[in-house]
Amino acid sequence: MHTSEGSDDMPAHIKSTIIGTSLNIPVTNGSFNLGTWQGIYLCEHRNHGGRRKLVITVTGE
Repeated sequence: MHTSEGSDDMPAHIKSTIIGTSLNIPVTNGSFNLGTWQGIYLCEHRNHGGRRKLVITVTGE
């Protein structure tokens, strides 16, 4: 059983694998180009998550 970092360690790995760990967001005229019902959510899958870093890379013209 994979619990070396706590009882929520393995479930957190599975959830992040299903949801994903990266996102591409189209930007048009300086604004996110999202659909009407689309949103961006940052999820923590651990019961007591630690500090996180958000890395943003902008590529384009």
